[in-house]
Amino acid sequence: MYAYIDGKLTHKNPAYVVVEAGGVGYHINISLNTYSSLADAERCKLYTWLHVKEDAHTLYGFADEGERRLFLHLISVSGIGPNTGRMILSSITPVEIQTAIVQADYPLIQRIKGLGAKTAQRLVLELQDKLKKEGVDSLISMPQHNTVKDEALSALVMLGFAKQTSEKTIDQILKGTEGTLSVEQLIKQALKNL
Repeated sequence: MYAYIDGKLTHKNPAYVVVEAGGVGYHINISLNTYSSLADAERCKLYTWLHVKEDAHTLYGFADEGERRLFLHLISVSGIGPNTGRMILSSITPVEIQTAIVQADYPLIQRIKGLGAKTAQRLVLELQDKLKKEGVDSLISMPQHNTVKDEALSALVMLGFAKQTSEKTIDQILKGTEGTLSVEQLIKQALKNL
Protein backbone atom coordinates (compact mmCIF):
# COMPACT_ATOMS: atom_id res chain seq x y z
CA MET A 1 0.00 0.00 0.00
CA TYR A 2 2.76 2.48 0.92
CA ALA A 3 5.95 2.29 -1.17
CA TYR A 4 7.83 4.79 0.96
CA ILE A 5 7.29 7.66 3.37
CA ASP A 6 9.41 10.77 2.99
CA GLY A 7 9.21 13.42 5.68
CA LYS A 8 10.51 15.05 8.81
CA LEU A 9 11.98 12.68 11.38
CA THR A 10 10.26 13.79 14.59
CA HIS A 11 11.19 10.89 16.89
CA LYS A 12 13.82 8.18 16.64
CA ASN A 13 14.81 5.24 18.80
CA PRO A 14 16.34 1.84 17.95
CA ALA A 15 12.94 0.12 17.63
CA TYR A 16 10.84 2.70 15.77
CA VAL A 17 10.70 6.19 14.31
CA VAL A 18 7.95 8.73 13.83
CA VAL A 19 8.03 10.42 10.42
CA GLU A 20 5.79 13.41 9.80
CA ALA A 21 4.59 13.61 6.20
CA GLY A 22 1.69 15.75 5.04
CA GLY A 23 0.71 16.64 8.58
CA VAL A 24 0.45 13.00 9.68
CA GLY A 25 2.95 11.31 12.00
CA TYR A 26 3.65 7.72 10.94
CA HIS A 27 4.85 5.26 13.60
CA ILE A 28 7.26 3.00 11.68
CA ASN A 29 9.03 -0.04 13.16
CA ILE A 30 12.67 -0.25 12.05
CA SER A 31 15.69 -2.54 12.35
CA LEU A 32 18.96 -1.53 14.00
CA ASN A 33 20.49 -1.48 10.53
CA THR A 34 18.03 1.24 9.46
CA TYR A 35 18.47 3.06 12.79
CA SER A 36 22.22 3.33 12.28
CA SER A 37 21.83 4.51 8.68
CA LEU A 38 19.52 7.35 9.75
CA ALA A 39 22.30 8.87 11.91
CA ASP A 40 21.34 12.47 12.77
CA ALA A 41 19.09 13.14 9.79
CA GLU A 42 16.25 15.63 10.19
CA ARG A 43 14.47 14.32 7.09
CA CYS A 44 14.32 10.75 5.96
CA LYS A 45 12.84 8.53 3.30
CA LEU A 46 11.93 5.05 4.49
CA TYR A 47 10.80 2.25 2.19
CA THR A 48 7.82 0.71 3.93
CA TRP A 49 5.79 -2.46 4.21
CA LEU A 50 2.37 -2.55 5.86
CA HIS A 51 1.50 -5.63 7.91
CA VAL A 52 -2.27 -6.02 8.22
CA LYS A 53 -3.67 -8.23 10.96
CA GLU A 54 -7.16 -8.53 12.36
CA ASP A 55 -6.30 -6.39 15.38
CA ALA A 56 -3.53 -4.09 14.04
CA HIS A 57 -1.99 -2.39 11.03
CA THR A 58 1.77 -2.08 11.52
CA LEU A 59 4.26 -0.21 9.34
CA TYR A 60 7.82 -1.47 8.94
CA GLY A 61 10.44 0.85 7.47
CA PHE A 62 13.78 0.23 5.77
CA ALA A 63 16.68 2.48 4.86
CA ASP A 64 16.77 1.23 1.27
CA GLU A 65 14.81 -0.85 -1.20
CA GLY A 66 17.29 -3.73 -0.94
CA GLU A 67 16.76 -4.16 2.80
CA ARG A 68 12.99 -4.17 2.28
CA ARG A 69 13.24 -6.83 -0.43
CA LEU A 70 15.43 -8.98 1.84
CA PHE A 71 12.89 -8.55 4.66
CA LEU A 72 10.08 -9.68 2.35
CA HIS A 73 12.12 -12.76 1.39
CA LEU A 74 12.71 -13.55 5.07
CA ILE A 75 9.06 -13.30 6.10
CA SER A 76 8.01 -15.48 3.16
CA VAL A 77 9.62 -18.40 5.02
CA SER A 78 7.23 -20.42 7.18
CA GLY A 79 7.71 -19.62 10.86
CA ILE A 80 9.27 -16.19 10.32
CA GLY A 81 6.97 -13.27 10.98
CA PRO A 82 7.64 -9.55 10.67
CA ASN A 83 9.09 -9.21 14.17
CA THR A 84 11.47 -12.12 13.63
CA GLY A 85 12.43 -10.66 10.24
CA ARG A 86 13.19 -7.34 11.93
CA MET A 87 15.21 -9.18 14.60
CA ILE A 88 17.28 -10.88 11.89
CA LEU A 89 17.97 -7.53 10.18
CA SER A 90 18.90 -6.05 13.56
CA SER A 91 21.29 -8.85 14.50
CA ILE A 92 23.60 -8.83 11.47
CA THR A 93 23.85 -6.70 8.33
CA PRO A 94 21.73 -7.49 5.26
CA VAL A 95 24.90 -8.40 3.33
CA GLU A 96 25.89 -10.90 6.04
CA ILE A 97 22.39 -12.39 6.09
CA GLN A 98 22.35 -12.85 2.33
CA THR A 99 25.85 -14.38 2.32
CA ALA A 100 25.00 -16.69 5.24
CA ILE A 101 21.91 -18.02 3.47
CA VAL A 102 23.61 -18.48 0.09
CA GLN A 103 26.60 -20.24 1.68
CA ALA A 104 24.42 -22.26 4.13
CA ASP A 105 26.29 -20.86 7.14
CA TYR A 106 24.06 -22.49 9.77
CA PRO A 107 26.18 -21.50 12.81
CA LEU A 108 25.93 -17.79 11.90
CA ILE A 109 22.19 -18.00 11.24
CA GLN A 110 21.57 -19.85 14.53
CA ARG A 111 23.41 -17.15 16.51
CA ILE A 112 20.51 -14.79 15.75
CA LYS A 113 18.16 -14.64 18.75
CA GLY A 114 15.02 -16.70 18.21
CA LEU A 115 16.35 -18.85 15.36
CA GLY A 116 16.96 -22.49 16.03
CA ALA A 117 18.35 -25.27 13.86
CA LYS A 118 15.04 -26.03 12.10
CA THR A 119 14.35 -22.39 11.23
CA ALA A 120 17.91 -21.95 9.96
CA GLN A 121 17.46 -25.01 7.74
CA ARG A 122 14.13 -23.66 6.41
CA LEU A 123 15.73 -20.28 5.67
CA VAL A 124 18.51 -21.88 3.65
CA LEU A 125 16.21 -24.42 1.96
CA GLU A 126 13.61 -21.85 0.87
CA LEU A 127 15.82 -18.83 0.10
CA GLN A 128 19.20 -20.14 -1.05
CA ASP A 129 18.18 -20.70 -4.68
CA LYS A 130 16.23 -17.41 -4.87
CA LEU A 131 19.17 -15.40 -3.57
CA LYS A 132 21.69 -17.25 -5.78
CA LYS A 133 19.48 -16.67 -8.83
CA GLU A 134 19.26 -12.94 -8.14
CA GLY A 135 23.03 -12.70 -7.91
CA VAL A 136 25.47 -11.53 -5.26
CA ASP A 137 24.36 -8.34 -3.53
CA SER A 138 21.38 -7.82 -5.86
CA LEU A 139 19.13 -7.33 -2.84
CA ILE A 140 21.45 -4.81 -1.31
CA SER A 141 22.71 -2.67 -4.16
CA MET A 142 20.34 -0.86 -6.46
CA PRO A 143 21.51 0.82 -9.67
CA GLN A 144 22.05 4.53 -9.07
CA HIS A 145 21.60 5.61 -12.69
CA ASN A 146 18.81 3.49 -14.09
CA THR A 147 19.24 2.92 -17.79
CA VAL A 148 16.61 1.19 -19.92
CA LYS A 149 18.70 -1.98 -19.65
CA ASP A 150 18.95 -1.71 -15.82
CA GLU A 151 15.22 -1.19 -15.39
CA ALA A 152 14.33 -4.05 -17.74
CA LEU A 153 16.80 -6.38 -16.00
CA SER A 154 15.43 -5.43 -12.58
CA ALA A 155 11.87 -6.12 -13.74
CA LEU A 156 12.78 -9.53 -15.18
CA VAL A 157 14.59 -10.55 -11.98
CA MET A 158 11.57 -9.51 -9.91
CA LEU A 159 9.39 -11.63 -12.20
CA GLY A 160 11.53 -14.63 -11.20
CA PHE A 161 13.96 -14.98 -14.12
CA ALA A 162 17.65 -15.66 -13.45
CA LYS A 163 19.75 -12.50 -13.55
CA GLN A 164 22.51 -13.89 -15.80
CA THR A 165 20.09 -15.38 -18.34
CA SER A 166 18.02 -12.20 -18.40
CA GLU A 167 21.11 -10.04 -18.89
CA LYS A 168 22.31 -12.18 -21.83
CA THR A 169 18.86 -12.02 -23.43
CA ILE A 170 18.66 -8.24 -23.03
CA ASP A 171 22.17 -7.78 -24.45
CA GLN A 172 21.24 -9.90 -27.51
CA ILE A 173 18.09 -7.84 -28.08
CA LEU A 174 19.97 -4.54 -27.75
CA LYS A 175 22.69 -5.70 -30.19
CA GLY A 176 20.15 -6.75 -32.81
CA THR A 177 17.99 -3.64 -32.55
CA GLU A 178 18.46 -0.42 -34.45
CA GLY A 179 17.32 2.70 -32.62
CA THR A 180 16.20 2.83 -29.03
CA LEU A 181 13.66 0.71 -27.23
CA SER A 182 11.51 1.73 -24.29
CA VAL A 183 11.70 -0.32 -21.08
CA GLU A 184 8.32 -1.88 -21.88
CA GLN A 185 9.35 -2.88 -25.41
CA LEU A 186 12.61 -4.37 -24.14
CA ILE A 187 10.82 -6.39 -21.44
CA LYS A 188 8.21 -7.69 -23.91
CA GLN A 189 10.90 -8.84 -26.34
CA ALA A 190 12.91 -10.43 -23.54
CA LEU A 191 9.83 -12.33 -22.29
CA LYS A 192 9.37 -13.80 -25.78
CA ASN A 193 13.00 -15.02 -25.77
CA LEU A 194 13.20 -16.37 -22.22
